[in-house]
Amino acid sequence: MLLDRTTGSIAEDTFCNLQQYLRPGDLLVMNDTRVIPARLFGRKPSGGRVEIFLLRRLPGQEERWECLLRSSKRFREGQNIILESGMTAVVLSRCASENWLVEFDGNEPFDLWLDREGHIPLPPYLQRDDCSGDRERYQTVVAREPGAVAAPTAGLHFTREMLDNLATTGIKTAFLTLHTGLGTFQPVRVERVVEHQIHTERFVVPPDTAEAVNRTKAAGGRVIAVGTTSARTLEYSAQQSGAVVSGSGEADIYIYPGYHFKVVDALITNFHLPESTLLMLVSALAGRENVLGAYREAVSRGFRFYSYGDAMFIS
Repeated sequence: MLLDRTTGSIAEDTFCNLQQYLRPGDLLVMNDTRVIPARLFGRKPSGGRVEIFLLRRLPGQEERWECLLRSSKRFREGQNIILESGMTAVVLSRCASENWLVEFDGNEPFDLWLDREGHIPLPPYLQRDDCSGDRERYQTVVAREPGAVAAPTAGLHFTREMLDNLATTGIKTAFLTLHTGLGTFQPVRVERVVEHQIHTERFVVPPDTAEAVNRTKAAGGRVIAVGTTSARTLEYSAQQSGAVVSGSGEADIYIYPGYHFKVVDALITNFHLPESTLLMLVSALAGRENVLGAYREAVSRGFRFYSYGDAMFIS
């Protein structure tokens, strides 16, 4: 879907024709995070089944992670969990919300074990277990920095050939990293959207990406964020003047209607769930009424929603 945020006009095309709607001098900014096999299965010493969902590694500590834990019975501090291939986990303490701090211990480095034994965290609505092919299918073609627990799905529409073809027409591509967490999909449950507590996610904006963005803006080109993760990272890294600075850290920017975009001129995104911060960001860029109209049209035309769904180009 093609949505003009100035006029609200809507058109439809296939994604492979994206080049027709871009201009020489435009810059696509893509998230190069890579989804890790974040779902683990094990048992308590009593035999009870346990699922561990890795959320984020503690900085500088390879074996300690903030996790979600699922079991038929409640967990307690000091609880042992027996995993595959000689790996064990110890529940250390409560973290924020319902999460737990867990330490892993085994006879090999945790990352090597995880790469072999972990399961890709597919979107729950698919209602199936992961298979070996999902390790690559649930990744963008630019994925290279492990750390996400969900794919930045706007990037799934691109092929390597498509990116190469765009480059030959003067459309450049730059990369940043934002490790997508489950908080991205946490619904807004409060009456006033400003009261929603936004999650944080680890990000990196390399110097060459910041330079490419600033050079594009200075030359009058458009900065086109591929996905809401790229959009959030760019806006978080922008100074008041609109210049993007390189760096890394924890991004906690919350974008909802009324926000003034300093960097992002256009956005490629999927169709999102109601009451999500993702839909809030899209509405902030395109206007609430424009987005509601576009979503009504998407439903009537049979567009596919969510992670493996269709795309929207907001310009």
